[in-house]
Amino acid sequence: MSDSLTHFDKDGRPHMVNVGEKMATKRVAIAYGFVRMSERALAAVASKEIAKGDVIAIAEIAGIMGAKQTSQLIPLCHPLGLDHVGVRLSVEDGGIAIEAECHITGKTGVEMEAMTAVSVAALTIYDMCKAIDKAIVIEAVKLIYKSGGKSGEFHASKDG
Repeated sequence: MSDSLTHFDKDGRPHMVNVGEKMATKRVAIAYGFVRMSERALAAVASKEIAKGDVIAIAEIAGIMGAKQTSQLIPLCHPLGLDHVGVRLSVEDGGIAIEAECHITGKTGVEMEAMTAVSVAALTIYDMCKAIDKAIVIEAVKLIYKSGGKSGEFHASKDG
């Protein structure tokens, strides 16, 4: 596995990595994030009392939409034909946990798509709940699993 920055050419100029010669493999990425909020805001989310609608359902849809738009948001990401995107939110002590899973059979990974899905879902939660709690904190957005491709598997804990 190379530690070089592949998004730069030999002259140090940015470019989109050429994946044309790579073999297509099954690739999976799972990202995690947590949205910390007040008990009042969390109770309103759990009881579906937010005026803008069902926060959980809307944020899950927003995360899926975000994953599909990753290449338009992150300059050097390849546009990908995703095989699957799943976004799951759960109300937990202190906030809402977000997990996004992306699958593709392709020549490049889906880590950025999974992390974008988590980020967009988290921002949607903030937008929908800010009237109750402007001090909401989006934290711990990270890759927790990836498989496929030359670098193989990666595992990380949701904590720490």
